[in-house]
Amino acid sequence: VPSAMSLREAYRRCPDGLFLPVDGRRYQQASRDVMAILRRFTPQMEPISIDEAFLDVTGSVTLFGDGPTIAARIRAAVREDVGLTASVGVATNKLVAKVASDLRKPDGLVVVPAGEEATFLAPLPIGRLWGVGAKTAIALADYGVRTIGDLAALPAGVVEGRFGKHGASLAERARGIDSDPVHEGDPAKSVGHQHTFDVDTIDPEVIERTLLAMADGVGGRLRSAGVRAGTIAIRLRDGSFETISRQRTLPAPTDMTERIFAVALDLARPEVAAIRARGGLVRLLGVTASNLGEREQLTLFETDDPRRRRAIEAADAVRHRFGDDAMTRARLLDARLPAPFERDPRNPLDRRSRGVPVERDADASIDASSRDSQGDTDLDAIPPDDA
Repeated sequence: VPSAMSLREAYRRCPDGLFLPVDGRRYQQASRDVMAILRRFTPQMEPISIDEAFLDVTGSVTLFGDGPTIAARIRAAVREDVGLTASVGVATNKLVAKVASDLRKPDGLVVVPAGEEATFLAPLPIGRLWGVGAKTAIALADYGVRTIGDLAALPAGVVEGRFGKHGASLAERARGIDSDPVHEGDPAKSVGHQHTFDVDTIDPEVIERTLLAMADGVGGRLRSAGVRAGTIAIRLRDGSFETISRQRTLPAPTDMTERIFAVALDLARPEVAAIRARGGLVRLLGVTASNLGEREQLTLFETDDPRRRRAIEAADAVRHRFGDDAMTRARLLDARLPAPFERDPRNPLDRRSRGVPVERDADASIDASSRDSQGDTDLDAIPPDDA
């Protein structure tokens, strides 16, 4: 049962396992606490998930010591202040540091001295290398590649000839070469929330309340970030794991819950009806807002009732001060979704991480979109609603 596997699949494989409740808000708070500790040592930080980040400590050596010393201090601070263990990899680049950090979890420190990157990587299984998924590993096996060192030993022309530009990149990584700097990442392109039901359902009230709760969360995050969305998308997955996605471009951008919900509901209803007609059930629902623009740049498109906006912003202020549970819609009483996990806890919008190549295998056994509640949604290949 690997990390990020859906709970349903984990239960199928391990029916006698102990399954604890998801507490997204607690995870987010722990993430914020850990990220705050990391920023004590350097402003050069690139979060890549709720519990991982790259640090460039080149400018911090005078204040805090060399890389291994800073790593040890970070681990001690996380344990003392947050009560969690932390695994750290220290190297001259992100690729090698990431691989090193994974080797001695959950409480390890691995240091790779400068100049020894290729030697460190060589004996490791090829699957440890960024960009090598199940399909690529099978293809590399045809060349006798089982370890990263095997790949590094292949002539560069052979790898590039088989995999194109991706092959040239793989060959460099196999030799421990990675020139990508630590950076904050690109601005968010979308903000979304998707939820997997504990029990598959076709109940229209449950589905509509869930859509409303997600639209409420998405709208709140848009307003918190000071942006509006020009496109709304929905995603459904039925019990057979067939996924349906639809999107619609709005006549005017919005950050208001009611408009997001109305479009999401209009997109979802015919798809839910089709699932019901074939005797199916809905397993997952998602709502995403994209095509984002700054609020002040969109004032010409203002069509919202100013009184409603003032009421919504007053409710946002109450939630901000007293917590999300302080105020909710009557229809959503006792229907709160788990908090979505955000990639970058500093920003209410999701950030697309860069510098971590990922191969997307169609037959991948780990489905990240099957988590119980997720705060970022991939919009690739979503057709318009009239497609």
